[in-house]
Amino acid sequence: MHGATSVERIAYFGRNSVLLSNEKVRAIIDDLGGMMPEFSLKKGKGAVNAHWIPDFRGNSGAPWSSRLHGPYWKANILYILAGDFPCSPNFGPDCTVDGVELPAHGWTANERWKLASFGTTQDGNAAYAKFTLESPDARMPLSYTKHDLVQAGKPAYYSVMTIENRGDVPISINLARHNTLGSPFLQAGCRIYVSAERFLTAPKDTEFDDTGRLAQGVEFDSLCKAPTRDGKTIDLSVVPGMIGYTDFVTGAISTHRALGWSCVVNPVLKLAYITFFPGGKGLSNDEIALGFNDLWMQYGGRNFTPWALHEGGADRTFCLGTENAVGAFANGLAYSRAHSELLGSPTMVTIPARGSRRLNYGTALVELDDALASERILDIEPEGDMLVLKAENAHQRVPLDASFSGLRGLVSRL
Repeated sequence: MHGATSVERIAYFGRNSVLLSNEKVRAIIDDLGGMMPEFSLKKGKGAVNAHWIPDFRGNSGAPWSSRLHGPYWKANILYILAGDFPCSPNFGPDCTVDGVELPAHGWTANERWKLASFGTTQDGNAAYAKFTLESPDARMPLSYTKHDLVQAGKPAYYSVMTIENRGDVPISINLARHNTLGSPFLQAGCRIYVSAERFLTAPKDTEFDDTGRLAQGVEFDSLCKAPTRDGKTIDLSVVPGMIGYTDFVTGAISTHRALGWSCVVNPVLKLAYITFFPGGKGLSNDEIALGFNDLWMQYGGRNFTPWALHEGGADRTFCLGTENAVGAFANGLAYSRAHSELLGSPTMVTIPARGSRRLNYGTALVELDDALASERILDIEPEGDMLVLKAENAHQRVPLDASFSGLRGLVSRL
């Protein structure tokens, strides 16, 4: 504990975790898979958690066993799944690349990260945890280093991940942050906004073939008019609640943007959940710009375990993935290797031989002014040490390091 921020080593749902907090928010990071089951805004004597904790999550603390858990959960990641987590070198289902068997959403979402250090800065203005993860397969010799932190007075957590290639040949990989929202923040009537301007529905031969209502493999230019399989259009920008369908849409973010972002507004709570990250404009060569906003709309439709309580049962799972990625849909690295471009944007990031690349990423829970809570958010832009939310007739400045300049300096000193 120190000053305005604090860090604690805790046991959370049977798992070793780190709790980062300040006056406004709490963020919890599990060692296992880097899962973040909680990102909450402090309210009264409690807190509003925006992150999804699946009711099917295995919380006994028992390690994954394919014999014991496989029949119901089907995969390790579904046994440990929660909230936000990093996906790499694979984004999507398990696949084999360069002879290497990659689990669903990659090692970063499945393996146990090593907690290298944690603490607060001397002035107490930041609390941090540093995690490391080594590739379990020498044929893809990647090293991951992740700094998760909160800063005093700011309603956000930051995650800075460096990927190092220890080999002699470049490696092309997927990289994503899998932010997933659930109750009590996520409700019917929430509104979705993203920085992408061109969209594609998931193609045929994916996990959404039997669960979706959207036309397959079709391009469109507004979330408000998405094509359906029956030839109509629907408004994806409003969360409908449980409707018995699960769909996926990807959107390409212009390389001319200084900031990529996604935003989900709960107009009743007057809260916005915002992800933000550097765009392609003016980005240095050693940093990564996530090229796609991905929406995983889990509103029912998966009538099999663990989403349903029994095979053929009713899917009871309500959540929304506002994922940001370098990947082809969420179809896995093998699919990206075969489809290196989507909507004009690359589906992989290349880590150079004996080199590294870094991703800066922020997630915020912002209390909205009345005007912003009721208006459509048109854009989110960085302005010095502010994040500016823009609507047609209103705007709101939030004290967040949206340029990431202060964050870069802070992490370099840790």
